[in-house]
Amino acid sequence: MKNQVRVLVVDDERSMQEFLEIFLRSEGYHVATAGDVESAKLQIENDDFDVVITDIQMPGGTGLDLLRVCHDLSPETMVIMITAYASTETAIAAMKEGAYDYVTKPFKVDELRIILEKAIEKQLLSNENKRLRSELRGRARDRSIIGNSQPMQRVFDLVNRVAATRANVLITGESGTGKEMVARAIHAEGDRADRAFVALNCAAIPENLLESELFGHVKGAFTGAVQNKEGLFELADGGTLFLDEIGELTLPIQVKLLRAIQEKTFRRVGGTEDGHVDVRIVAATNRRLEDEVSAGRFREDLFYRVNVIEIPLPPLRERVDDIPLLISHFIDKYSRDLGKEVERFSEEAMACLLAYPFPGNVRELENVVERAAALSRGTVIGRESLPPSLLAPVARERSARIPPEGIDLEAEVDEFERALLAEALAMCGGVKKKAAQLVGVSFRSFRYRLEKLGLDDAGSA
Repeated sequence: MKNQVRVLVVDDERSMQEFLEIFLRSEGYHVATAGDVESAKLQIENDDFDVVITDIQMPGGTGLDLLRVCHDLSPETMVIMITAYASTETAIAAMKEGAYDYVTKPFKVDELRIILEKAIEKQLLSNENKRLRSELRGRARDRSIIGNSQPMQRVFDLVNRVAATRANVLITGESGTGKEMVARAIHAEGDRADRAFVALNCAAIPENLLESELFGHVKGAFTGAVQNKEGLFELADGGTLFLDEIGELTLPIQVKLLRAIQEKTFRRVGGTEDGHVDVRIVAATNRRLEDEVSAGRFREDLFYRVNVIEIPLPPLRERVDDIPLLISHFIDKYSRDLGKEVERFSEEAMACLLAYPFPGNVRELENVVERAAALSRGTVIGRESLPPSLLAPVARERSARIPPEGIDLEAEVDEFERALLAEALAMCGGVKKKAAQLVGVSFRSFRYRLEKLGLDDAGSA
């Protein structure tokens, strides 16, 4: 392991450089040397070092200056200070700024050996923890939000940008679009990933129990309160509290939630003392909360507290390009769960799936794939394994009226055309030439339109 560790020795005394270089090489380390802060900075910019051993007092800059350079350029590098006895206070100040440890001249090589080994051990442990955390985050992303379409790329970008902040987030979108999965991805990508993620569906808890669920209660607060109980705010302390369907909260609960978010304090039901928490709020709704505010059903001040950053999720009908990718993911999942060797859908079945508008969004698609995988008798899922609602799809009806917020004309036309072409393919059993005749265009034009709209893998010639 030592022969993989790179150490940079920085000292203006050539004799000390040579002494440490000989000693460290004899211990099995890779060693580089520098005589001042500037040359050390150049080496740190161009190479990766696990440990920097630096003198504190040098002409042209100090060990503290080099420590700050390491923080900026290589924050994972462990820094060990070498100091004269008279400069011990400076070494302690360096440790407060992030140096790992220090040795006082004259020092014994055994002392430096032990400090160096402990520094490397700490760094390896830190790197392993980061690797595992990164792996867990990757798995969380794999399980959660999937898609290559432009709408989903915008979602991914927002998730990456907001995860590192502490801002409260409001995720909006229709039921089944994956709002909780996005909330989990935000938590997993942020600095609270190793703390609790606590989820509550606000519509699933009766109003008379919701306050106790959120804030806890003390023994005897009400009939059945036989002992003290922690609320979700306490359980999520230091982590993330996900409030799904926040638009379902009644106004009295909204008032208490606002105080908890605004003041970072809460009071258990029946209690007399306030508790303090550090909780990030990620909320979700399938309603337009702006309309709820206008109607007096949702507090405006709470709306602005939870809607610091909004992440709108597109419905599945607006990201048809992602359907094959999602289907592949769900086939892999349910093949394992069901113990079956299912590989794919037939071209005819895939055409039916692409033509269907999926009002239940990704959740409905997953249900359809699970059902089809369970019913399938071979490795290829046929049309007969699909539910009846998918077998005679029609292009989604559209209103010619433009909503007040306006529309994206090209996107609307593309979506309508995509639905028509996919329906034509479904009606013709996936045969492109027949589908082209059905919609009254040439085969070459039909293929071009399929490619443009991301349907080029559907059907056969």
